Amino acid sequence: MPTMYSEKDVNANALDGKCVAVIGYGSQGRGQSMNLRDSGLNVVLGLREGGKSWEAAKKDGWEPKTIEDACKAADVVCLLTPDMTQPQTYKDIVEPNLKDGGTVLFSHGFNIHFKGIEVPTQNNVIMVAPKGPGGLVRSQYEEGAGVPALIAIHQDATGESKDLALAYAWGVGAARAGIIETTFKEETETDLFGEQAVLCGGLSELIVAGWETLVDAGYQPEVAYFECLHEVKLIVDLIYEGGIERMLEFISDTAAWGDFVAGKRVISDQSRAAMKELLTEIQDGSFARRWQEEHANGYPDFKKQYDADCAHKIEVCGKELRKHFSWLQKDA
Repeated sequence: MPTMYSEKDVNANALDGKCVAVIGYGSQGRGQSMNLRDSGLNVVLGLREGGKSWEAAKKDGWEPKTIEDACKAADVVCLLTPDMTQPQTYKDIVEPNLKDGGTVLFSHGFNIHFKGIEVPTQNNVIMVAPKGPGGLVRSQYEEGAGVPALIAIHQDATGESKDLALAYAWGVGAARAGIIETTFKEETETDLFGEQAVLCGGLSELIVAGWETLVDAGYQPEVAYFECLHEVKLIVDLIYEGGIERMLEFISDTAAWGDFVAGKRVISDQSRAAMKELLTEIQDGSFARRWQEEHANGYPDFKKQYDADCAHKIEVCGKELRKHFSWLQKDA
């Protein structure tokens, strides 16, 4: 097992006297910057003036700066904008205002690994990638816990990159849960594969296929919704808490037996072969090139698929059912 770094392994003073500029105030930008501020670090926000993020940040007690001014002030620039917009933001604003010996930090290795961004050799390039969405990064921190993170060093111009990465990870609360060192290549390729094969592509398609199978066989859409979508959270929570073993411990013997005899029929050799194809396309850059082309063309296929998924009958069914879930109405 790789070394798991915790709070005792971190030199939290590595960022003393340094200004950290967080560029972007989406899910990760908000969660990380709020945690860094609450950890006592010197943090500024760099945003596009007048946008929704600018106003949201002001409501959270920030005095945001333009991206240019934030970069000029920063010793560490954290580029937390979407993958496809990062290269232009970096080229136009970040690089011209980057201090010699300064550090550029990412939370996903996509643009470094696939060479969408190339940082001068006199600068550090590091990554701190929390293994959870920004909302969870924030809520876990507020509860006194943390979300685990990966760190990686791509360029170590000043000899302090690892200390800086660990200190930043400490600042966002990751040292409370555990920090593992990786590489930009490994983080990028495993992250993309996990999203495509399991967490997003695989899971959502499995849910929809199961629901359609039951509905096509004449079962009520609402009952199928509970069985194929709603109860996913119950199973995922068990797996999250203690792995597949904990799930098997708490589900019924009938459900466990169904797992044993049916799981490999659904996720068959054909499914595993498709996963290997996905991984190959990630490794050889095919996926990245296709996504970059989609961005350059204005996202036509992305928007079409997004709209189609949101309009699927399972979504129509779910929206009606969820109106009756009192706890969701309270949260809303």
